[in-house]
Amino acid sequence: MKIREVYTLTREYRDLAGVGGLKDVAQELSEALVQKGLKVTVFMPRYGFLDAKALGFRETGLTFPVDMDYAHEERRETVSLWEGKLNGVRIFLIEADRYAEKLGIYTYTEEEEKREPWKKKGSGHFDYFAMNILLQKTALCAGIRLGERPQIMHCHDGHTACTPALAREIMGFRDYYPPTGFVITIHNAGLGYHQDVADLPFAKANTGLPWWVINDSLLNNAFNPFLCGARYAVINTVSEQYAKELQETDLDAHTGWLGHALKERGIKLEGITNGINPADFDPRHPEKLGLPAGFDPEKGDLEGKRVCREELIARILRRELRVKVYGRIKDVPDWPLLTAVSRLTEQKGMDVLAQALRLLYEEGEPFLTVILGTGTPEIEERLIALTREFEGKMALLLGYDPALANLIFAAGDFFVIPSNYEPCGLTDFMAQLMGNLPIVRRTGGLVKVIDGFNGFSYEEQKPEELAKTIKRAFEVYRREPEKRLQMIKQAIRHIYENYTWDKVSEKYLALYERALAMRPL
Repeated sequence: MKIREVYTLTREYRDLAGVGGLKDVAQELSEALVQKGLKVTVFMPRYGFLDAKALGFRETGLTFPVDMDYAHEERRETVSLWEGKLNGVRIFLIEADRYAEKLGIYTYTEEEEKREPWKKKGSGHFDYFAMNILLQKTALCAGIRLGERPQIMHCHDGHTACTPALAREIMGFRDYYPPTGFVITIHNAGLGYHQDVADLPFAKANTGLPWWVINDSLLNNAFNPFLCGARYAVINTVSEQYAKELQETDLDAHTGWLGHALKERGIKLEGITNGINPADFDPRHPEKLGLPAGFDPEKGDLEGKRVCREELIARILRRELRVKVYGRIKDVPDWPLLTAVSRLTEQKGMDVLAQALRLLYEEGEPFLTVILGTGTPEIEERLIALTREFEGKMALLLGYDPALANLIFAAGDFFVIPSNYEPCGLTDFMAQLMGNLPIVRRTGGLVKVIDGFNGFSYEEQKPEELAKTIKRAFEVYRREPEKRLQMIKQAIRHIYENYTWDKVSEKYLALYERALAMRPL
């Protein structure tokens, strides 16, 4: 059966609200499907920081109550819908008090803490589970009220993973949605990303699901949305290797053994590696990326990269950045520039990177380092200490700025991603498209970086192994410039041949066909 209509449920969408890779996938996959002739409708919250009217959305006039019971209280919440269109994708923003009061997607902001001190900046929303259930029930109710039965509902991450169970087990929904198939995509299965809840009576009351579903969805004594939805849906994650690691290796310990729990139920995790739109990171069009000069790495023209490097270092020295700057860099043109744009956390292996950098600098290795990101205080402090000890060689830019990230991608010679685990990874693509060869730990989606072909990789997560791999990359830079240029060209071609969203979306269409085969018709 030809797929014609898809509903997408997500908490993030890049041009509206986003903090992680989910925002890019939700938008780029939706737009790729529209390009293939599908009708795609996105449902997401209208957060308090989104001005729907200013963004071109209109009020639909569609308002209705949604059952949102607590364990000892029967409740309903009123929602309404804003409608808009972005690049051919129809988008409904859900208006509700619960969303309108939020100034961050997942955590409280500084402004919210000032208003109400108990809402600590950076801490997760206390009502995260109810926020998720409201989104899912609203999308299901909206389909009924609009008289639409999408062939597929694509549910992104734990925030929307209960949707298939709601559609199959709650009276009214189960009578309306038999023709609809469901797909759940896990963007990160790590602990803290499940959106689980230990209060089982609350989970039962808020979802409205039968007790047998609640009790059958437990992982580590908590109600787990992924387990809840998986029996009714095709479930995938964002790279083939990550899917294997979660069900075939001890790396699943990072998830609280979610992958193995699914396997025990006979549920196979599919893997589809995320794509990218290469045009979004094409340095031949510097004005689009905010770069001071353009260049064409696919043709071996890297002159503009030198200009980007000079501009980056000049801005660091002048402190002309919208982030906190630690350290100064004295440019030495012959020294390679090692770069990173990342969350500064253990998951991302940034503690290992800090140790590897110390080893290399103490050995007298001649190179420069620029790191952009924020993370845990301990890792931030370690990196700040390195900028002080190795003055003139390293800068830490604490914060995030997309334009600055583009400049770092463009300026760098090597881009380091030493993750402990990595569902997919997109920054390696971004770096490669700008002639910045990745140095990665071979895990999850990072296996798409093939050692010596389109970057450099290592297996064992030790500072010594990372340092050794960085030195190998530097040797190619100094002694084999032609090989480096060839690797840059191969990296870009590899993306165009395998990882454009036009190609990746075909794999999702095949997944949708499988979801249709699971319908209870």
